[in-house]
Amino acid sequence: MADFLGMMKQAAQLQSKMQALQEELDATTVDGAAGGGIVSVTLNGKGDLKSVAIDPSLCKPEEKEILEDLLVAAHADAKRKVETLMQDKMQGLAGGLPLPPGLKLF
Repeated sequence: MADFLGMMKQAAQLQSKMQALQEELDATTVDGAAGGGIVSVTLNGKGDLKSVAIDPSLCKPEEKEILEDLLVAAHADAKRKVETLMQDKMQGLAGGLPLPPGLKLF
């Protein structure tokens, strides 16, 4: 019974830490870039797109398809960074709990 109570206490602590992590992620921003930096995007820690920056040299009608591809690539770059950031933070939170290997908490 003591093990169960200990696990419940750890679960409550984890819930509190998860809430703090969500607040931290709301305030965190991650930048992604493509084309050597001529297109960049900023995401928050939840992966929501917050801003896009485009070098003026790409603002030509004949460059439209390239610009679209670079936007997708910059977003993917930033999204990978957000996922890595979340994984790192979640591993720190769950470090004390006896979770099965490979279990994702998000």
